[in-house]
Amino acid sequence: MLLIVGTIRLPAQNLGIARPAMKQMVEASRAENGCVEYSYAEDVLDPGLIHIKELWTDQDALDRHFAMDHIARWRAAWPELGIGDRDLRVYDVNEPRRT
Repeated sequence: MLLIVGTIRLPAQNLGIARPAMKQMVEASRAENGCVEYSYAEDVLDPGLIHIKELWTDQDALDRHFAMDHIARWRAAWPELGIGDRDLRVYDVNEPRRT
């Protein structure tokens, strides 16, 4: 399993126009084969900071994700949305367990 966690930043005043694009990205990604979890969350203390968490079954699933049309559209929207300061990290993890 591959866990991706990190953040992206955009101007807080752009959150209103970014939410529909983020919603489309999340919904399309969650529908992909191999996606276990995919979420974006606004930081409650730092407007414009978006936390990202993804969980993929394997590298093949993640590679397919990166080749999808919806990720190309999402990345093409970044300049208009003012998305910058992207900090995402990939971790190879075991099967999740509940604590």
